[in-house]
Amino acid sequence: MNDKTTHFGFESVAETDKAKRVAGVFSSVASRYDVMNDLMSFGLHRIWKAFTIQIAGVRPGHRVLDVAGGTADLSLAFAKRVGPTGQVWLTDINGAMLSHGRDRVIDRGHPLPVAQCDAEKLPFPDNYFNLVTVAFGLRNMTHKNQALAEMRRVLKPGGQLLVLEFSQVYKPLAPAYDLYSFKLLPWLGQKVAGDADSYRYLAESIRMHPPQEELKALMEQIGLEKVDYFNMTGGVVALHRGFKIH
Repeated sequence: MNDKTTHFGFESVAETDKAKRVAGVFSSVASRYDVMNDLMSFGLHRIWKAFTIQIAGVRPGHRVLDVAGGTADLSLAFAKRVGPTGQVWLTDINGAMLSHGRDRVIDRGHPLPVAQCDAEKLPFPDNYFNLVTVAFGLRNMTHKNQALAEMRRVLKPGGQLLVLEFSQVYKPLAPAYDLYSFKLLPWLGQKVAGDADSYRYLAESIRMHPPQEELKALMEQIGLEKVDYFNMTGGVVALHRGFKIH
């Protein structure tokens, strides 16, 4: 990829087109997003997110930013933990996804502040949040290093960034995982969401995302420290954690 093109799944596209193409994917699947998450992960996404919430260690009074927060699973969990003295911002670049997330937090009795924004240009001050999370969103961002740098910028010294994302599976599992990803997943997307192409993109985008060690190095390059990661479900998903020390 040169500086004018990037990946959209396995396809090479102009950088200026990627955000528009990703927006089309998530606008298409927004109404069935939660149902498809349960089906395609066999419910495991709930365990992955529960582990993320446990690792976060959010306390009353904390400020939390949920980037690419979608339908607000993490935001809702954090809202219960920060209490009335804390603050949780739900953000997403996609209006359709954010609308579903906003409706969910209101329906559950947690009217959180909501902002539609680009993770590469966060509209928040420096050193503001105790915790920033991005769950299953980083791989869709055009300039991952810029997005990560923005997340670090808005963290308070001592704060942490958590990146929950699909990653590289253990090699013995790869053939079965490929079969599932490129055959079953698009079929499921067609049957449930009426959209095979968006779930084909999902499978491709996972393969193009930096594997565990590469993402760890990228987080270190933008200035995060004590970076580590936790593999889950045989490496299907990894939770990366980094701290802003200064």
